[in-house]
Formats: sequence, structure tokens, C-alpha cells
Amino acid sequence: MNIHNVSLTVSAVRPNQYPDTGYMEFAFAGRSNVGKSSLINKLLNRKSMARVSGTPGKTATINFYNIDNTIYLVDLPGYGYAQRSKTETEKWGKMMEDYLANREPLVQTILLVDSRHKPTKDDITMAEWIRHYHDRLIVVATKTDKLKKSEMESNFALIWKTLEMGEEDILVPFTVKDDEGKFTVWDMIEMMRAGELTLE
Repeated sequence: MNIHNVSLTVSAVRPNQYPDTGYMEFAFAGRSNVGKSSLINKLLNRKSMARVSGTPGKTATINFYNIDNTIYLVDLPGYGYAQRSKTETEKWGKMMEDYLANREPLVQTILLVDSRHKPTKDDITMAEWIRHYHDRLIVVATKTDKLKKSEMESNFALIWKTLEMGEEDILVPFTVKDDEGKFTVWDMIEMMRAGELTLE
């Protein structure tokens, strides 16, 4: 996708702050420090459009990035940060569920997991949420450059098994070191925009 103009439209905490343009939205979910900001910056060909919080897990906003007044890439707040209080966790859960359940322009939520580790209980819960609200599960396995070649197949198989992924689901290896994963994600977004990536 050729990107000309990108802007952060809003960092929202309530539905009445969400954009009302009706543009299709593609959201990214994952635990704190999984690499969502790095993925979004790579997709946007920007170094610091999506900024990493100085305190992981403390940023509890939904960030809408406008791409050429055509679509939004949506950065959902990270989960699984141990020092988040019970009240903060409950607030996060309500915000996430409200967005996933009720956001009409949302086309697909894409789950990010760390390719180096077995998906966590929170990852499994998020995968179940995504399955509930979407037709298929799309997972991006981040930080693959930190794996040895001999580890890749077994790690991807573990992610697939742990998240109970099926034949219609998609697993995309990603690293900021090259563009292959970026192009794959963009290809999927373009296909979903055109209605070409659907379940038969």
C-alpha cells in the first residue's frame, strides 16, 4: 500500500471519542511489550508514529491512526502487565469488550504474540474474544529475528496449538528487520478491504 498521509486522529478512552468517519478499522491487540508499536510503525513507514509508553501497561487508550483518509489502524491498549491494579484491569476489560462488541467499522482484530514464548493465558483469552467477534483468527508472531532458525518451526507450531488455530486461521511471522511480514499484513488488509479474504 502506498501511504502518503498518516495522522493520529485520537487517543480515545470512551466510545463517544471514536472517529465518526465510518472508515474501515483494523485493530491490533497484544500483551504489553509484544511489539504492537513497532509493527504499526513498520506498517506506516514511520519511525515513531506509534510511541512506546515509558511505563509498560499504563497506556489505557485506543489509538486511531488515519491512513490517507481511507482506513484506520487501531492500536489497542496492551494487556497482561503485572503492576496494573484490579480497577485498571477491569476498566481495560470493559473498554476492550465495548470496542470489539460494538464498533461497527471494525473489520478485523489482529492478535500479536511473542514468537519466542508460548502464548499466555491472556493471549488465549484474547484469541477467544477475537474468534467470538470475527470469522477467523489472524495472529502475528513478533520478534522472529530473535529466534534461531532451528527454533522457528517448533515455536510457530506451539503458537498454533496453544491458540487452537484452525485451517482457516492465519499465522504471520514478523520482524522489524525486514519487510516480508509487513507486506503480508498489508496484503491481508487490502484483501479484507476488498472483501476477498473471507471464509467460504
